[in-house]
Amino acid sequence: MRFFRYRKPSLKTTIGVTKAKKRLKKKVGITKALKPLRAPTNLRRRLKRKAGYYSPPARLLRKGRFRTPFGRR
Repeated sequence: MRFFRYRKPSLKTTIGVTKAKKRLKKKVGITKALKPLRAPTNLRRRLKRKAGYYSPPARLLRKGRFRTPFGRR
């Protein structure tokens, strides 16, 4: 178990609503039904990753900020 969290869990997560919804969606098969609709977005993201769009230097150019051991600066 983790003792330190960046954010506290939401009330829904704590009482189990989120897990129940995920279980229901998996049982019904909604994820498989919607899989083809996610393909274009995933392809776009894959191409960006190959091109280096998400690399630290590219992020620095886009956002103008950089990461340090103490968080963003």
